[in-house]
Amino acid sequence: MRLWSVQTGKCLYRWEFPTAVKRVAFSEDDDQVVCITEQRMGHQGAVRIFSINRDDDGTNQSKEPTSMFHPVGSKATLCAFAHTPDLILMGHESGKVALFDAKTGDEVNSNERAHMDLVTDMQLSPDRSYFVTSSKDKTARLHETRTLMVMKTYSTETPLNSAAIALGKPYVLLGGGQDAMSVTTTSLRQGKFETRFWHKIFEEEVGRVKGHFGPINTSALSTLGSLLVTHLRRIVHSIAVSPKGDCFASGGEDGFVRVHHFDESYFRAKPYGDLEIAD
Repeated sequence: MRLWSVQTGKCLYRWEFPTAVKRVAFSEDDDQVVCITEQRMGHQGAVRIFSINRDDDGTNQSKEPTSMFHPVGSKATLCAFAHTPDLILMGHESGKVALFDAKTGDEVNSNERAHMDLVTDMQLSPDRSYFVTSSKDKTARLHETRTLMVMKTYSTETPLNSAAIALGKPYVLLGGGQDAMSVTTTSLRQGKFETRFWHKIFEEEVGRVKGHFGPINTSALSTLGSLLVTHLRRIVHSIAVSPKGDCFASGGEDGFVRVHHFDESYFRAKPYGDLEIAD
């Protein structure tokens, strides 16, 4: 796992683990980072939380985590800080989402049937009161963070690899497509490689953005921050863009990262019709 300066592109620090890192995420104040490592080669899957030292040039970081635990049960593949830094939100191979105590590793709450298959992505709203997940079960779902209750469901025809919440607009962005082994025998349209926009409240698809010629693995609208944490894989798995909500980025299995800027019509659109929403 590596810590980068966004302004300079310089790698500030590198943490080494015995197995691959599946996911990384900053806390709301950017003072901590959580990561989850893969269960493989006799090593248990582990969640580690590190404090970020912002003194000097950022290269003096601690190798030891402030907290570490091994989640039990279904293999965990996703992690993020919940509505409070004392809780870690996690997604699992079984489709389960759960909240864990950041210090003890105890499971605080769970929804065993959040999805029917692997949870592939999990992104929180700016205030962390709710979050969106995507899954191989061909759905994305909006959940309340405290209770893990499913509030909205967005059903598609293909497995989904990513879901993001648009800032300032009532949309969720979904990305996915056919499995990589089927790409060579499938047309771009049939493969469903577009980024798909769904109305967050009405659960209706409102638009698509083309571009990739392989499955989309991640799409994200980021929060603020001057630091970036990455984990290295052969295909793109984590992206962060402007916090203003004026553009989005998508990374596909075709090896390309595409940055899309919204045009003026996106901001002029009335997603609730003539109803005026107070700020």
